[in-house]
Amino acid sequence: MSDHISSSTSEDIKPLAILGGRPLLSNRGIPLDLDRVRQVRVNTSAVERRAQSHVARRTVKKDWQAAWLLRAITCMDLTTLSGDDTDERVRRLCAKAMQPVEYRLVKQLGIEDLKIQVAAVCVYHRFVETARRALEGSSVRVAAVSTGFPTGLSPLPERVAEIRRSVEAGAQDIDVVITRAHVFGGRWQELYDEIAAFKQASGAAHMKVILGAGDLLTLRNVARASFVAMMAGADFIKTSTGKETTNATLPVGIVMTRAIREYAQETGMAVGFKPAGGIRTAKQATEWLSLMKEELGLSWMRAELFRFGASALLNDIERQLEHHVTGRYSAEYRHPIA
Repeated sequence: MSDHISSSTSEDIKPLAILGGRPLLSNRGIPLDLDRVRQVRVNTSAVERRAQSHVARRTVKKDWQAAWLLRAITCMDLTTLSGDDTDERVRRLCAKAMQPVEYRLVKQLGIEDLKIQVAAVCVYHRFVETARRALEGSSVRVAAVSTGFPTGLSPLPERVAEIRRSVEAGAQDIDVVITRAHVFGGRWQELYDEIAAFKQASGAAHMKVILGAGDLLTLRNVARASFVAMMAGADFIKTSTGKETTNATLPVGIVMTRAIREYAQETGMAVGFKPAGGIRTAKQATEWLSLMKEELGLSWMRAELFRFGASALLNDIERQLEHHVTGRYSAEYRHPIA
């Protein structure tokens, strides 16, 4: 086994998920299996048909819809990654993260006891400490984008050092960017070693590996990169930075969730999934949640194994919840994010 793979602890022994009746542990990584990576095949037309049929089905309605949307909120990484971010904007975002649904709506829905909060607030390293202080006392995690986000083209030592600085500042989740050129060149050992170095630097923080699927050209590349990331110890695999021309799409989601399923069946270890970029509506949120249920099961319909990378999504979910309660849609400006 590679040096980066940690030894088991009492925490590792506790099952993280169940798949097909089999308990799964958290991912510790395995040695790179080049033969396994090279034999990956994807039937693109079949994946596209599956995606089309998925969105064509009847969606959840009424109370069930409200329940699914509340679950979506709890799986959300509320994100601000703009060049004009400020400490005050981050603090406002953190306040929204801790009270994502207007209190009046919470009372009307009768969900005060659920204490709904988002899973995490995702920021640049510069704002990790600000977010940590603002979220103190809550269950909301601090996530930091790292490794030269969004391009991932800075020198490897600098990217590793950036991870360590964010962890020291209090980040509990680290979203790292791979070098896409390793995928294009089929340099799987280099990709594996890079991600393994990121994992070691992340320490106890959860590491989400951003594949930049919109840049990878083919679904086969997405599947191969997914397997290498999981072998190298990824806690989550994530579709996109949100900065690519094409971000989270259902065909990519299908390929990545099936890679997660195959990896779990082969290793007995569970890896989470995070679609990010372009997910803006409540309808899309339920489509992604139902995809998780159908492809991976109920264990993946919770924040420990599923996250949305989102900024505008919460706004539409709040509007849908208000419609559920009142029968009327509110104006978007009534549900500001930050």
